[in-house]
Amino acid sequence: MDDPPLTFPDLPRLELDQLLAQLVERAHEVIGSQGRLRGLLRANQMINGDLALPFLLRHIVDAARKLVGARYAALGVNARTGGLAQFVHAGMSSDTVEGIGELPQGKGLLGALVEDPVPIRVTRIGDDPRSSGFPDHHPPMDSFLGVPIRVRGEVFGNLYLCESSSGQFSAEDEDLVTALAATAGVAIANARLYDVARERQEWLSASATITRRLLSADLGDPLQLVVDLARDVAHADLVAVALPSTDGAALRVDVAVGTGADDVIGVRIPVEGSLCGRVLTTGRALRDSWQQESPGLGSAVAADLALDPVLIVPMVGTRQVNGVLIAARLQDRATFTDDDLDMVSGFANQASLALELTDARAEQQRAAVADDRDRIAADLHDHVIQRLFAAGLSLQSVAKQLGTDTPAGERIAENITNLDQTISQIRTTIFQLNRTTGAVASGLRGRVLDVLADVTPALGFSPETRFSGPLQSSVPDDIGEDLVAVLREALSNIARHAHARSAVVDISVHDELTLRVVDDGVGIPATTRRSGLANMTARAERHGGTLHVGRGERAGTTLCWTVPIT
Repeated sequence: MDDPPLTFPDLPRLELDQLLAQLVERAHEVIGSQGRLRGLLRANQMINGDLALPFLLRHIVDAARKLVGARYAALGVNARTGGLAQFVHAGMSSDTVEGIGELPQGKGLLGALVEDPVPIRVTRIGDDPRSSGFPDHHPPMDSFLGVPIRVRGEVFGNLYLCESSSGQFSAEDEDLVTALAATAGVAIANARLYDVARERQEWLSASATITRRLLSADLGDPLQLVVDLARDVAHADLVAVALPSTDGAALRVDVAVGTGADDVIGVRIPVEGSLCGRVLTTGRALRDSWQQESPGLGSAVAADLALDPVLIVPMVGTRQVNGVLIAARLQDRATFTDDDLDMVSGFANQASLALELTDARAEQQRAAVADDRDRIAADLHDHVIQRLFAAGLSLQSVAKQLGTDTPAGERIAENITNLDQTISQIRTTIFQLNRTTGAVASGLRGRVLDVLADVTPALGFSPETRFSGPLQSSVPDDIGEDLVAVLREALSNIARHAHARSAVVDISVHDELTLRVVDDGVGIPATTRRSGLANMTARAERHGGTLHVGRGERAGTTLCWTVPIT
């Protein structure tokens, strides 16, 4: 007889099946956890693969989306004044984004995370009282997970994840995204350090460029070079340099480049009550809003240009603040950082010192030219004129011996007259050389030379000038006033109508004052208005004098204005 088969009670077998099932479930959980940890490691590797901040933010969004299986992901960068300054998103098509229109500005759940940077995990967005709804054409979203990103203790921005593939985000998802956000904070800090190092290198290169250019022979416009370099390196939309006025009560924008530059150039900014004035007087840089720079720049540029972030830094020289450098960006761009402020300040100081060095070099060159002119004037006076004067005296003695009625005597007398005219021209040249070196002009002779200097650009040439007789001591003030006015009118007529290539101004004082102006132009047209000539005639007749205008010996016009000296 066979033995009966072995049997087990049902209860112990059931407990064994449950234990095996639990063991398998635990094994699946361990495998799943290992998979998610490997996913976190891959996400960390993806984040740490790029140091350029724009690309890094994109990598963070993509890594977070893949890590927890979210359909949509975004990273919002907090603005310094509140809300979001930048919004990087993934998961939406370009057509959907275009249909939505303006990107989020930090309201609803997004704004709640900005105001209180602690993780938020919601099963249904619409059920949360902090939700503000979605704009038109926005895809439906239910589950939501938000985690802040901190960089060196400061909240840089927030990670936003929506529509979990599992239906809702779990506590494990929150832990994984929080760990990813910590890694992202370190990566962003490294990217910022990289950007700062790169920008410092650019500022150093710009400083070296401006120093090299300002010290070279090819100088150009130094202030224009400063604003061009600052705009490129600071990534600014507008850069300007304002220098103090002579009375120190205002600043004037001398050069600007970028958005609104034409509206800014020439604007006067009062020192009292303006940001630029505060920087000029205190020597401390400011990082503020464009709209606060009023009166002055804030009201000079049209409001539709939407300039907002602004840096105003002093251009500190060896003894004083020589001006201010202003850099501004449009409202929708990132604000300037403290690192930007430090780097722009260093560049402005370097530029200011280079400008001072250039001014000192130019002053040294002007002093050298002045010394040369003084030496030439002294040589002309002490040697050339004395020798010509001695030659004239010798010729006079010879002329007396030969007699003035002989052909030889007449020839010698003519040469003596030529020597007198040459001596007069040399004296005029000496006077002009002394004025060029910076000597202050005085008297009627100086006023005449001032008129010649004023009209020379319009003429296109410098008129030849001759003086003879005691002009300074013999001409009354009222006649001198009319002489200057007639000379200015005569030269202006030549500039406007004569098309001349040269002119001669001869002023002599003997028994009468005579102004003679001769040009080689086309002469006086018959259609020319005579009001100017009538004025000159009236000025002569007022003192009992005359005016004669006619054609020159060969061409052009000869004007002779004569007034008796009593």
